[in-house]
Amino acid sequence: MARQRIELAPAEAAELSRRARATTVPVRDRQRAEIILLSAQGLTQLRIAEQIGISRLSVNRWVGRFALHRLAGLTDRAGRGRKPWLPQVTVQQVLEQAVTPPPHLGRWSCRTMARAAGISPASVQRLWAASDIKPHLSRTFKLSNDKRFEEKFWDVIGLYLNPPDKALVLCCDEKSQCQALERTQPGLPLGIGHIRTKTHDYVRHGTLTLFAALNYLEGKLITRLAARHRHQEWLAFLKTIDDETPANLDIHIIADNYATHKHPTVTRWLDRHARFHMHYTPTSSSWMNLVERFFRDLTEFITEKSFASTRELADAIIAFLAARNENPRRYVWKAKGEDILRKINAAREALAVVQSRSNAISDTAH
Repeated sequence: MARQRIELAPAEAAELSRRARATTVPVRDRQRAEIILLSAQGLTQLRIAEQIGISRLSVNRWVGRFALHRLAGLTDRAGRGRKPWLPQVTVQQVLEQAVTPPPHLGRWSCRTMARAAGISPASVQRLWAASDIKPHLSRTFKLSNDKRFEEKFWDVIGLYLNPPDKALVLCCDEKSQCQALERTQPGLPLGIGHIRTKTHDYVRHGTLTLFAALNYLEGKLITRLAARHRHQEWLAFLKTIDDETPANLDIHIIADNYATHKHPTVTRWLDRHARFHMHYTPTSSSWMNLVERFFRDLTEFITEKSFASTRELADAIIAFLAARNENPRRYVWKAKGEDILRKINAAREALAVVQSRSNAISDTAH
C-alpha cells in the first residue's frame, strides 16, 4: 500500500538538512535524515533504497516512524546497544576530577587519569568526549574593565554593521617587532617522503614596525614601514592616509588606546584635519579591530622565512602586501552586538564566582 507523502515543516527541513550535511553526526543519523528528505521530494521507497544503498524495508521503517513521531522517531529506542560496564563511581571520578588538575601535574591526560581510575585510556577518552571535556585545550581571554565599554563597543560595532555614506572605515594599528630572524643553517625543502626542516636557533638582525590601515569595505591596505613606532611615525602614517585617499571622503579610523595614538602632537594634527574621525576600541579589546586578523596572516608569512637583514624583511613584507592588494580579501563582521554582550556578561558572572571562591579560600587560609 502506498504510504502518504511526507510533508516537512520548515524547522524539520532545516534540521534534517543539517544532519544530512554534517560530518560529525553518526552515519546512521545522516542516513535516516537523507531517507526522510528524499521521501519528502516524492521519491518512491524503492528508488530511495537504490540511491542510498539500503533495503526497501529499512526505508519503510524510518519513513513510518517519522510519520508517527516526527524527528523523535529517528532516534533509537532506549535500551538498544551495548550496556555500560564501567561502575558509576568510576565514571563520576573520571568526569569530576578532570576539571581539577592534580597537585603534581599541570593537567590530567588520558593515561594519567586512566591509571588513577583503574580503567583503560580509551575508556577515559570516550567519557571525556561524551561530556565534551578537553583538559588539553585552553583559550586566552581578557575582560575589559573600561568604564565606557558599552559606549565604545557600540561606536565601533556600528561602523561595521552600518558603515557611513561617503566615508572610509579604516581599521588601523601598528605591528611592531617584525623580526628579521635568520636561521643558523639552511633547512631541507619539502619532498616526497619527508617534511621540510628548519633550525630551532637563529640570529636576530633587527626589527621593523608595520603601520597598516585596512579598508573595511574593500579589504585593501594602506601601509607604511618604519624602524620605530613613536608618535612621529604614527603621525607620518596618518599623513600617508590623507595623501592616498580621496579628499572628498570622511575617514573613520578604528584604533586602540595606545598612548602614541593620543599624543598631543597627533591630537593637534587631527583637530586641523576635520575629515578624520577617531574611534577607540575599549581597553583590552583589540579583538574588535579587524586589522588584527590581517596581522595574523602576516605573522604566519614572516615566521616561515629566514631573513639576513631588515632590508630582506622589508622587501618580503612589501611583496606580500602587493599581492594582498591585488586580490583583496574582506573581513566581514557578522556577529550581533547583543550576542557578544550576552557572552561577555556571562563570562563576567562566571569570573565573579571564581573570584569569590578564591577570596573565600584565602580568608580561610589566614
